[in-house]
Amino acid sequence: MVLFSLVATHADIDLETVAQLSNGASGIATSALSGSPAVTGAIVLATCNRYEIYGEAPHADDVEAARAALVSEISGLSGLNEQLVSRSFSTRTGPEVTQHLFAVSAGLDSAVVGEREIAGQVRRALITAQHEGTASSGLVRLFQAASKTAKDVGAQTALGSRGLSIVSVALDLATDLSESPDWSAKNVVVFGTGAYAGATMALLRERGCTDISVFSSSGRAEAFVATRGGTALDSDSLPVAVAAADVMIGCSGSDTRVEAGELAGIRAGSAQPLIAIDLALTHDFDPEVGQLDGVELLTLESVRLAAPQEQAESLTQASGIVSGAAQAFEQEREARSVDSAIVALRRHTMNVLDAEMERVRARHGCTAAAEEVEFALRRMVKQLLHVPTVRARELAANGQQDDYVSALETLYGITVEQPATTAQPECPVDHQSLETA
Repeated sequence: MVLFSLVATHADIDLETVAQLSNGASGIATSALSGSPAVTGAIVLATCNRYEIYGEAPHADDVEAARAALVSEISGLSGLNEQLVSRSFSTRTGPEVTQHLFAVSAGLDSAVVGEREIAGQVRRALITAQHEGTASSGLVRLFQAASKTAKDVGAQTALGSRGLSIVSVALDLATDLSESPDWSAKNVVVFGTGAYAGATMALLRERGCTDISVFSSSGRAEAFVATRGGTALDSDSLPVAVAAADVMIGCSGSDTRVEAGELAGIRAGSAQPLIAIDLALTHDFDPEVGQLDGVELLTLESVRLAAPQEQAESLTQASGIVSGAAQAFEQEREARSVDSAIVALRRHTMNVLDAEMERVRARHGCTAAAEEVEFALRRMVKQLLHVPTVRARELAANGQQDDYVSALETLYGITVEQPATTAQPECPVDHQSLETA
């Protein structure tokens, strides 16, 4: 089985294209598995500035077919032509997949280096894939190892110790633009009830903000504020709240967005300035909002440009942890890949031994002499298998496991069957409730 990934991030393409590619992201793994035998597992990681698909294919020769199937599905769901979709994604295979995901989970590849949120998003991506039955066993191990690596980076380095995140940097920018840095006096409207909205609410509370209203086009605002505080808004009360707001923050990425003309009408009688922070990948606020008098618009690009650089020493230390963990994971995976070959060789040898012992018993019966012969033969077979087993591990560690399999087929006529990689069964635990808690 071969791991691969399709990666589109803020580092390579503009965020608007990332947002368009992400349309229909929630269904891509299921549709890809059902539509192509080249895809045996898939996990989707879609955040505010990246869209990544991690997959597993039966063989290296199947990766191109798997990529083509995914590109076709993404094109159909996003409405973008296949050529544009294909150009937008870089493809990784083998150790590059591991190295990249571990760096992403540790926050080394984020717009805000060392951010905390991405590790949680990686965990949630795995939980979602397991719940939907699209996570192969190889991908489960990969994502679990990535999460462990992120924890190790957090525990062993100073990276991200200041608690930086996309939300915190955005609020810092808003503070700099405000006439007053006092958040306790600000009236804030938050759009959305997802993970970003929850993180935003928590950081606003930390800064002393108490006047927070929440709007959700899906109608989940009441349940959201019931556990986090704040005032729930509906379509009728939203315009009044926006008219009185000092700051409005978009975290929903829903199909409904605030248009510039609509906001201009709502704010027509307001003399106070407004800071609009759009953290949604698909934009909660019309980009033209930033052209309105008295309105400052902050976007994900603004956050990326304003994000501080972490200390070089911490980055070097974190990068070392990530590289070491990725190398260890690959070595373990390569060693595991020859398990089937080792089992096949042992089975072949033991079958020969059992056949020979049948002849011995047929000739001499179940006598002490026959038992002594069997004991001696089994001890000899064990010794004979020791070196081939050790060599299998050594070759796998050097990425030469295919040479070992070929040698078994050539010398012994043994066909090594790789075990089928099955998706994880649906977990009975309500992970969404656990995440909320």
